[in-house]
Amino acid sequence: MIVSGRFGQEIVPCVHKLKQIILIYVYCGDKESNKPWAEKFSKVKAVFDDSNELISRIKADHKTQKMVEESVTINFFDKSMTGLNGKFVFSQVLMDCLLQLKDTSEDKKELIDRCKQEYRDDSMQLNYLREFEKDYSSDKVLMWYTRQSFFFKTLNKALRTEDYHLMFLLRTYISDMYNQLKNCPAKNPLRVYRGQKISSDELQNLKRRLNQVISVNSFFSTSKDKNVALPFLHGDDAGDKLISVLYEIDADPNMVAAKPFADISAFAEFPSESEILFMPGSIFRLNSVDRSKDDSYWIIHMTLCSDDEHDLKEVLMYMKQQLISGETNLRTLGKILWEMGKFDLAKQYFTRLLKELSPNDP
Repeated sequence: MIVSGRFGQEIVPCVHKLKQIILIYVYCGDKESNKPWAEKFSKVKAVFDDSNELISRIKADHKTQKMVEESVTINFFDKSMTGLNGKFVFSQVLMDCLLQLKDTSEDKKELIDRCKQEYRDDSMQLNYLREFEKDYSSDKVLMWYTRQSFFFKTLNKALRTEDYHLMFLLRTYISDMYNQLKNCPAKNPLRVYRGQKISSDELQNLKRRLNQVISVNSFFSTSKDKNVALPFLHGDDAGDKLISVLYEIDADPNMVAAKPFADISAFAEFPSESEILFMPGSIFRLNSVDRSKDDSYWIIHMTLCSDDEHDLKEVLMYMKQQLISGETNLRTLGKILWEMGKFDLAKQYFTRLLKELSPNDP
């Protein structure tokens, strides 16, 4: 909702408690005089006197709101449940494989062509694609991730929907993300937050898994500022049949063998939001699931874990020895996908490997 300064002072107190109102923006001629009353209302995101800044802010918040409403793929590790463990472990092994696979110019071209087809009617995204083709370098990957571009959308869609071939095409950029997060780690232990909408079944599943470990299969965006995460939980849960939850995560950057995470605020359009980004495959221990004090959302408290957790280490080491031994190549990827039951896709990579072998290869 966008209001003017004078009208906002009258209407915001009346509509602030409505569940249909998620965020409010004040657009006025005198920014400083309207800040005092606006800051009294939690749903007022910001006060603007520049239309371009307002539009940029709305676009960024829309991106965040989409992330809140889109499901996050979570895998559980339970020593007593082989089926669940299979998906948990294979997701870890697959990500390790993708991070080690070499890239090719053919795969990059296929990715760009696929994106051009996907966004053929979107002139803005096509402009981004042309810029990406011309100027991309590994040190710019976090800048591209924070932009409102095809790159963020394509990368997260591939991971969220488990589109394994698209993940394969994106492997170079996932690896660049990994290296950038690893190279700019947080210095001290952090508590971070993420607002999310989940189904009732997902909530019940989390409640049943207390003290177990889970992994998140996509890039997991959080904030050091709780007040950044909370506004996106407002809304009509009954209407969309989703439940508001706040992930509260404790993470120690000094933990050995944990997937990297880092503060990427310096690359973002709005650095004040203190965004902390976790890698796909990050492992967390689920500590508690409780109602908030005002009973308006659930709080899911987790702690970042390393791959060396006692109930994980042996299983992961065994699977990696079985599937990722020697040089990591298309044969490795095919083996993993075959074990996952993705037979057609595995055959596709085996066939490609055979075509790429030299005639003298034994």
